[in-house]
Amino acid sequence: MERESMEYDVVIVGGGPAGLSAAIKLKQLAGDDLSVCVLEKGSEIGAHILSGAVMDPIGMERLFGADWESLGAPLNTPVTQDRFYVLGSSGELRLPNMMMPPLMSNHGAYIVSLGNVCRWLGEQAEALGVEIFPGFAASEPVYGPNGELKGVIAGVMGLQRDGTPGPNYEPGMELHGKYVLIAEGVRGSLAKTLIKNYGLDADSDAPKFGLGMKELWEVKPENHKLGQVTHTMGWPLGGQAGGGSFMYHLENNQVALGFVVHLNYRNPHLFPYMEFQRFKHHPMIAEVLEGGKRISYGARAISEGGWQSIPKMSFPGGLLIGCSAGLVNVPRIKGSHNAMLSGILAAEHVAEAVGAGRSGDELAGFWGDFQESDIARDLKKVRNVKPLWSRFGLSGGLALGGLDMWWANMFGGTLFGTLAHGKNDAVATDPAAKHKPIDYPKPDGVLSFDRLTNVSYSFTNHAEDQPVHLQLVDSSVPIAVNLPNFAEPAQRYCPAGVYEVVSGENGAAPQFVINAQNCVHCKTCDIKDPSQNINWATPQGGEGPNYPNM
Repeated sequence: MERESMEYDVVIVGGGPAGLSAAIKLKQLAGDDLSVCVLEKGSEIGAHILSGAVMDPIGMERLFGADWESLGAPLNTPVTQDRFYVLGSSGELRLPNMMMPPLMSNHGAYIVSLGNVCRWLGEQAEALGVEIFPGFAASEPVYGPNGELKGVIAGVMGLQRDGTPGPNYEPGMELHGKYVLIAEGVRGSLAKTLIKNYGLDADSDAPKFGLGMKELWEVKPENHKLGQVTHTMGWPLGGQAGGGSFMYHLENNQVALGFVVHLNYRNPHLFPYMEFQRFKHHPMIAEVLEGGKRISYGARAISEGGWQSIPKMSFPGGLLIGCSAGLVNVPRIKGSHNAMLSGILAAEHVAEAVGAGRSGDELAGFWGDFQESDIARDLKKVRNVKPLWSRFGLSGGLALGGLDMWWANMFGGTLFGTLAHGKNDAVATDPAAKHKPIDYPKPDGVLSFDRLTNVSYSFTNHAEDQPVHLQLVDSSVPIAVNLPNFAEPAQRYCPAGVYEVVSGENGAAPQFVINAQNCVHCKTCDIKDPSQNINWATPQGGEGPNYPNM
């Protein structure tokens, strides 16, 4: 198909902290001598950004120096108190802060809305001359004559349900760059394609993920503790799955409440969303939420593989940066600082290459510098926390992981070398017959809510007449394989109620239904489906959630 094309020095896919930091740094280094564009599939910068978030300001300091505060960056709530708990069904045990490795301290960090931080970063980028295209989903890579990444196809609109052009069809454009930076976030569709095509994961461990669900609440003033940070482990997950929670008190009597379930859980009857809803009834949590109101809801996969699972980030014509490469520090539940640092490092290498007259080659020096960066030092210290938890559960993993982090802090290196993750999260799923179904209490509509009601608080919207962006490799698998063997876990692992098994009438076979309009773009289905039969592809630009202050 013939498409119009636009030429830039650098094309950046993704308007999150990594992509925007790269754009800003490129302009700081080269000014008007370098043309830069950022493509964002959300309706605006920040619309698809979901994170806790407690932010380490190191990325802001590297990007703006001491000026980031005077420039008005929305880091308004410094952390005033750190609390760590192990929960039981009706009580809790607080872990003394002195037991926690120094890297777990949030002193000097800020409770933020990462969406609002990205909106602000977008303003800084545009002021420097970066062209930002929101609502412009990049759907396919474009390769050059030597196999290098030349650009992307973006802005395809108006396809009908069967994939044929409708009356308002727009074929999109090819955006070409001397270099292309992929900053889509966790499990991005382009990143997944490029990792496979270039074999970037040949020397890395299996990727690992968690599902993070978040509600933003406005609580009564007497229940609000500005700057307080609370993390919990234990109930209600217990031995069923790894994970935990966060509760962050930010400005305007708002509380960010989140729950993370590691996606390597074995029991396909586990219902992560309902575990989150049950968690809110714990007395320690309920007393904060009592009399408050939920403002918004969302969900997002989290990269948890850490150092072992990072693919090679450089390839001919571009780089993977931020969560596209999986740069989250799992025990700290932080990735935005590393995302920003990776964008800055990428910009330095790209600016140097373009300035030397190069294009389309592999920025080989980036990978070596990354290995010696602050990002690498941050992630190497915690590389064994996730595999230790996976092997030894909450108590054993907590003790051994803490010991390993203390050792790394005091002596460098680790006690255990670099432990492997083993299976990917899909393969980790057991047959349903090995586990008992779990009986979850019905949401009360006050503290806990059903999925579809909560999804309405994500302000998600998709045109129903477009092709379904949740693609089945084999349409027979959900009923013929997943239902008898795994009780079709898509009904439960999806935090937005996208997937249903509907009983057939008059003895007809059950049907697998995909309610794609509910999708909040978390990518869990692409990760956890035990048959690895679901491919998440980008829908039309501008669609999906529209997160306010998340």
